[in-house]
Amino acid sequence: MAIAEGAPQAEPSAKEMRLVIAASSLGTIFEWYDFFIWGTLTATGILSRTFFPAGDTVLGTLMAWATFAVGFGFRPLGAILFGYLGDRLGRKYTFLVTITVMGLATAGIGLIPGYAAIGALAPILIILLRIAQGLALGGEYGGAAIYVAEHSGKGRAGFHTSFIQASVVGGFILSLIVVLAFKFAFAASWDAWGWRAPFLFSIVLLAVSLWMRLKLSESPVFKAIREAGETSKNPFVESFTYPGNGKRLFVALFGIAAGLTVIWYTSMFSVLSFLSGPMRVDATAAQLICGGASLIGVVFYLYFGSLSDRVGRKKPIVIGYALTLLLLFPLFWLIGGAANPGLAAAAKRAPVIVSGPHCAYDPFAAKQADACGRLLDYFSKKGVAYKTAEASDLDVTIGGQLVGDTRAEALDAALKTAGYDLAKVVPPAGNIAVIVLGILGLMALSGATYGPVAALLSEMFPSRIRYSSMSIPYHFGTGYFGGFLPLISQYIVAKTGDPYAGLWYTIAVVAMALVVTAWGLKETVAPGPLRR
Repeated sequence: MAIAEGAPQAEPSAKEMRLVIAASSLGTIFEWYDFFIWGTLTATGILSRTFFPAGDTVLGTLMAWATFAVGFGFRPLGAILFGYLGDRLGRKYTFLVTITVMGLATAGIGLIPGYAAIGALAPILIILLRIAQGLALGGEYGGAAIYVAEHSGKGRAGFHTSFIQASVVGGFILSLIVVLAFKFAFAASWDAWGWRAPFLFSIVLLAVSLWMRLKLSESPVFKAIREAGETSKNPFVESFTYPGNGKRLFVALFGIAAGLTVIWYTSMFSVLSFLSGPMRVDATAAQLICGGASLIGVVFYLYFGSLSDRVGRKKPIVIGYALTLLLLFPLFWLIGGAANPGLAAAAKRAPVIVSGPHCAYDPFAAKQADACGRLLDYFSKKGVAYKTAEASDLDVTIGGQLVGDTRAEALDAALKTAGYDLAKVVPPAGNIAVIVLGILGLMALSGATYGPVAALLSEMFPSRIRYSSMSIPYHFGTGYFGGFLPLISQYIVAKTGDPYAGLWYTIAVVAMALVVTAWGLKETVAPGPLRR
């Protein structure tokens, strides 16, 4: 499956290679920062309160995550558009366009008035800008990864492109750092308008990115193709008609992109939402913990990218998938137990059981259809884990004790009596260390499955259609399997009352990816430079 024999026209010097990696990686960090700011602030609840109707926190959060998913939904279209341009016009100028669109769209989000000021126009404008971000991101990753890979010499592509992979994590970390910095600087006005500053800050990052990327020359591989008159007339069509490419696209989508992206988002956004949501950890503390652990965990992406230059791309990915299936739940149990031991103990000691004849609950509904649904809605909004049981009469038991009065005030009192402390907490230092270890375990799994991928996907496809052939399956896989993960997992949690139930979505996708990768991906050991 690898297409990597031959050599580029001229191998860049070590100094030139450092500039290629630095400019490509920094631009990727900034572009992912722009995209992740929405997810980082959604986890705090401030965007759902600002841009969506007030009064229903669960519905507002789900709508905010749905808006997050919209950007991912348009990434494949961006991959088609910018993949076509990248294979026809060149790698460099295409990813200059993508980063410009991303930066301007992000700044625009920071300027849109809230729902209270302009009503439904607010979420409509937000969705349009998220679409622009999704289109831009669909062209960014492939361009940066291919640009670095096509500059790399023999046996170095995995290590060099791992900086692009680490840059995605860097974008998430930068989003946390900037949010926390502005939150501290504008503490008194953060809820009113200070949260807009991280979006507007993207203009500064855009200027830096353009300055660095304008210094770069075109990829040597693409220059060779263009000089030889071998550029594809229609790279989109040729991606599906080139001999053997159909299987490559299938494996890249369902085996590589789908699997790595759900692990990545579970280890990043799911952990942050898990800590600040069901585990009731203070939002700032949760951001600091996740940001610090992510900063340490970047080393796994570089390590596994470099390792793939020696042992091949397939082994780390397949082993990482298998270990994810074994360790995902235990790692989250470890994190949950350390994050809020009192709440975890209360849930174990005094489980909440809602019994009724139907107990239908729709987290998207503004108003539940029956009394049982309203009870489940109450516990879901409180972040209290619950179980349901079939019964002829509607009852609530907490720790085996029947709660006769099911009004909100009475349920609050019953939970407090049973030992449920729903106040926000900051875990002690020892517990934070355990949480960090758990997150690092998740990041090691992500590094094994994500670190080698930029080099792998670049090597899988012929250079004349590489931008399109790599970008299309990657962004379909990451856009739909990964982009909808927060929404789907949060829906499952809200629907079941189990804070860990959303992990089953990750398990299912990774199991599929493991089967497809083990079956369809050919091993590449010590691949040479990318051919033209």
